[in-house]
Amino acid sequence: MFPLQTTVPLRNPPVVTWALIAVNCVVFLYQISLSEPELELFLSRFALVPGRYFAPDASSSLSVLDYLPFVTNMFLHGGWLHLILNMWTLWLFGRTVEDRFGSARYLLFYLLCGAVASTTHALVNATSEIPALGASGAIAGVLGCYMRMFPLSRVVVMIPILFFPFFFEFPAIVFTGLWFLVQVMQGTADLFGPPAGAGVAWWAHIGGFVAGFLLTPLLQQSKRAHRPFYPDEGVLGFNPAGRR
Repeated sequence: MFPLQTTVPLRNPPVVTWALIAVNCVVFLYQISLSEPELELFLSRFALVPGRYFAPDASSSLSVLDYLPFVTNMFLHGGWLHLILNMWTLWLFGRTVEDRFGSARYLLFYLLCGAVASTTHALVNATSEIPALGASGAIAGVLGCYMRMFPLSRVVVMIPILFFPFFFEFPAIVFTGLWFLVQVMQGTADLFGPPAGAGVAWWAHIGGFVAGFLLTPLLQQSKRAHRPFYPDEGVLGFNPAGRR
């Protein structure tokens, strides 16, 4: 189920969303320019390795800078597909959240969701020495926020069936709810059995989504800060709330 279009109109250019996508792309291009030993060193420094923080003597040997990977890992990616899927999802849903939050609050929200996602992953995988990286935890927070603000707006998705693409509209609460349910099922399977998806930080997604859902009312701007949308300001035949 691949999202293609959201239906909530925007008023302001998504400057921070553009900037986040640009930074992620630039960092990835830098990653792929590195030699294998250089990339290993780079990931060792900026990706999140949970086992470093829970060793018996870790608290005495770590400085404040050693905790930077809880934020920097969300700007790293493991391959082109990883980057493209994350940036596409951020573009689809992040623009609307930024429009309603304002750029400064949105950036704070994004970074907080990413940090909570990283912390959740580290706590659940406390002994792991595998570097975790990717923006999906922070983007999960954006999805949680979108679900809370626009539960009945429509998301246009493509579902491939026997190599043929089929297109559907789902309420945002259904799309994001199903996505979150998959994360919980896969994350639970990882806890109680062999990992169902190697290399996927399911609990980072869960932590980021819950953080985004809970932080939304604390950070979104008051409705009085925006004039109401007029009925003809909808998009794609949808009204300003993203519904038909």
